[in-house]
Amino acid sequence: MRQQDRPPTHEQIEIARWTASLGAVTAEALAQRTGVSIASARSKLLAARRRKLLASVRPLSGRPTLFTITRAGLRACEIRGIQICAVSPSNANHLMMCAAAAAVLERRYPHHRLIGERELRRDERERGHPLASAKLATSHGAQGRLHRPDLVLCPLDPDGGLPLAVEVELTIKSPERLVEICRAWARCRTISGVIYFAPEDVQRALRRAVTKVRAFEQVVIVPLDSLQAQDTHLVG
Repeated sequence: MRQQDRPPTHEQIEIARWTASLGAVTAEALAQRTGVSIASARSKLLAARRRKLLASVRPLSGRPTLFTITRAGLRACEIRGIQICAVSPSNANHLMMCAAAAAVLERRYPHHRLIGERELRRDERERGHPLASAKLATSHGAQGRLHRPDLVLCPLDPDGGLPLAVEVELTIKSPERLVEICRAWARCRTISGVIYFAPEDVQRALRRAVTKVRAFEQVVIVPLDSLQAQDTHLVG
């Protein structure tokens, strides 16, 4: 039997499932997640690509390659309801940093299951109600919109408490928009809190919004460069 005709390995299926949930991953993030070298992680991703489970694209020169799930990968993993991620120069950096955050958090919180926004969207659509999303304020009698986090940490123990939302904020939103989102998180009763990863200039804008809505207990702001360190201590 030719190598490409063999069934995917358990490890390849696991990598493909992780990729589908996050939208896109990098070799650097997979190395952080699994504790292997970047070269070894890249080899694993390329092997999954040869099996047609993943596709790859490098939209930003000098930046890591992003790997995404394929339709064949979704079928092999028996995943339904998750859309394939479209990578572009405008969203590539955010996808990279979300994958980096996911890898760090999975190592930091081994008793939690981490899912991405795409998986959360699918699960909330199937359940028919928010699971870890914040309801934004209504306007003119319209039904409130949902603001979904980039990542969610879900306790594996059913009695382990509520999920923890994670946001990767790379650019400064308008003050009104930040206040609206932080107020929604402060009022959200389906999560235990929110971690924001952000660069220094965005941290300042976030702190102003958090202060305005008094969301000190619900929102924790973490420097983006903390994702560069192995086993970073994030929150208690």
